[in-house]
Amino acid sequence: MTPDTATDVFEEHRPVLLGVACRMPGRPADAEDVVQEAWLRWSGADRSGVREPRGYPVRITTRVAVDRLRRIKARGETYVGPWLPEPWVTGFGDIVADTAERAVLADSVSLAVLVVLESLSPLERAVFVLREAFGYPYAEIAAMLERGEAAVRRFAGRARRHVDERRPRYEVDPVQRRDLTERFLAAAAGGDLEGLLALLAPDVRLVGGSGGRARVPLRVLETSGKVARFLLGAAAKGVPDASFHFVERNGGPALLVLSGREPDSFFQLDVADGRVQSVYVLRNPGKLRPLAALVQPPPHPPGPHP
Repeated sequence: MTPDTATDVFEEHRPVLLGVACRMPGRPADAEDVVQEAWLRWSGADRSGVREPRGYPVRITTRVAVDRLRRIKARGETYVGPWLPEPWVTGFGDIVADTAERAVLADSVSLAVLVVLESLSPLERAVFVLREAFGYPYAEIAAMLERGEAAVRRFAGRARRHVDERRPRYEVDPVQRRDLTERFLAAAAGGDLEGLLALLAPDVRLVGGSGGRARVPLRVLETSGKVARFLLGAAAKGVPDASFHFVERNGGPALLVLSGREPDSFFQLDVADGRVQSVYVLRNPGKLRPLAALVQPPPHPPGPHP
């Protein structure tokens, strides 16, 4: 395999490699670093015996991601309040034509799933991602991780049970989620308690993530009454020079609130049976900062400017 061919192979499969990397550390910046390191290893490797053009780069990327996740966990970083991942772009329509496959991919990067995956061991997480999101056979996963197939099946079983037990139930239909998100915004911004309660499931959960750097609940709120009162109280306080923007992140529609040109908060809803089952509120400035680029400043009108 020539250097040019190696580059073409890597670039052809970059979306898959980035997909694996994003689901492992759960942080877009880390994912880019993982893919870059995988490229350095791929470009410097002896590729003369490579039989599967995609499998080998995926193997490298998975091992780099596992190593990085182990280092992150070993640092034992403390996080004030519930942890939420940084939102990231999921334009599956550009690389996946099949609607059912897009739904599976969207589910695998939802905030609900990423929050649960954070509690898995690095190997469990790698097996879950490769098996559930990308459909790799157990034998291939075993080769990638240099583990026996029986061990990989045990990892997969533990990870699947863990995710199934902890993941909130929700639907991935983007049209329904967008509709409920719009109605949710209208009721909260309008101070409509009855309207908001009608949208929330009785056992709805609100998960706020700020790392202690902005005001959100430090514990998960549960029940429609508590969640509605918190949302209406926050809306009553207002955001200076607020504007609201619908964006696509983590496989579904979300709401970005700006204060002037700076991101103030990010909302995403889990929806099932026509009601909101979970509300995720991200207010960590470090994780919100990349979202500022989503909203371009208005063009200057013609004429001289200071």
